[in-house]
Amino acid sequence: MGISQYIKDIGRGKDGARSIGRSQAADLMGQIIDQQVSDLELGAFCIAMRIKGETPEEMAGFLDAVHGRLNKVDTRQTRSVVLPSYNGARKLPVLTPLLALLLAREGVAVVVHGEATEDKRVSSQAVFAHLGVNAVEHVGQAKAAQVQFIPTRVLLPGLDRLLAVRRAVGLRNSGHSLVKLMNPCDGHALVVSSYTHPEYLLSMSATFALTGQHALLLRGTEGEPVADARRTPAMDVFKDGQIRRVQEHKEGSLVQVPELPTTDAAATARYIEHVLQGLLPVPEAIALQVQHILLEVNP
Repeated sequence: MGISQYIKDIGRGKDGARSIGRSQAADLMGQIIDQQVSDLELGAFCIAMRIKGETPEEMAGFLDAVHGRLNKVDTRQTRSVVLPSYNGARKLPVLTPLLALLLAREGVAVVVHGEATEDKRVSSQAVFAHLGVNAVEHVGQAKAAQVQFIPTRVLLPGLDRLLAVRRAVGLRNSGHSLVKLMNPCDGHALVVSSYTHPEYLLSMSATFALTGQHALLLRGTEGEPVADARRTPAMDVFKDGQIRRVQEHKEGSLVQVPELPTTDAAATARYIEHVLQGLLPVPEAIALQVQHILLEVNP
């Protein structure tokens, strides 16, 4: 049938565009990730939503479509945390692998999913490879005290196609917001997500509340779900539609700023190894983040 009827609503410009309902959004995203739309329709959708912006109801519908189609990780037997890692490192080292390994050291099963959508950034996947954590090619069962990195294409090829539009047009699209909100697990898991700008805090908070997901949300490092090692951000927990502040933002910079590596994947991996070996301290903000996550996943 195509998605032209939806594009007519969402593609009328910033002031003329009309939002669609949750069930319509689910149908729209379902056709996209089932790869039933043409490249032209897909590009039109991406640009139209970029201009209009997604409502929480639309994002909830997009999530409904994705959650009904994902190749899911079985997390029914263990405490599990989900870390979406898509932004990578631009100016600061990507320390999502450090957060993942610190949690695994506490017995948590950690599911990291992601895909490099920009060639100029260093991805978590590249750092994980230097640490001996290779991307999996099949979705299986989550295991306690273990980190697994799952490429988006393994979870859902159609979603990977949506993310890849960025390479063609140079702009983020709804898929990049979607992957930070989704739970790729069959069973309970805490989704740890991040935002880059204040307006995303409002929209992501509304979506987590609307969908009732269990999540921890913070302003991460360059869009990654790990606290900035140089300062402690506010952290909010969502569960069953309710929100509570578990960590207040600490004003100002740290008295003692940790020595951080360059953005190079090998240098970042060496730094992470030294932290895990106790040769370097865990940055305070990340240590606090680990504590809050453990409080949420521990019975």
